[in-house]
Amino acid sequence: MNKVFLIGNLTRDPELTETGAGIKICRFSIAVNRNYSGSDGERKTDFFNCVAWRGLGENVARFAKKGNKVAVSGSVELRNYEDSQGVKRTSVDIVAQDVEFLTPKGGSGDDGFDSVPAARTSGSARPSLQPFDDDSDIPF
Repeated sequence: MNKVFLIGNLTRDPELTETGAGIKICRFSIAVNRNYSGSDGERKTDFFNCVAWRGLGENVARFAKKGNKVAVSGSVELRNYEDSQGVKRTSVDIVAQDVEFLTPKGGSGDDGFDSVPAARTSGSARPSLQPFDDDSDIPF
């Protein structure tokens, strides 16, 4: 099984491009903090290159920006290629199957989310209750 779940912050703005066949592809990278500190007391960070295809990629490019926190679930993909000098290289990408935007609207500037804030109620306000007639016959 090839499944990965990551929560981190975008290290740069997502880049939306299109393949020769007209399929949208969005490339972005996220920084994920480790749960522990090294021997020097510093917390290490891992950086992951991610790819989102089609509509998901369009949404990432539209709603996410550098610094936003996202949750990415997907799979790990290894690609082998030869660079311009003929050296064989391997690239590791996270192919996103789902991306959730975790930065709330106004969390780090206006990020373009179309969410509606929850209504605020004072601590003393109580919902109004309607009387319930429990003396009637129950049909079962």
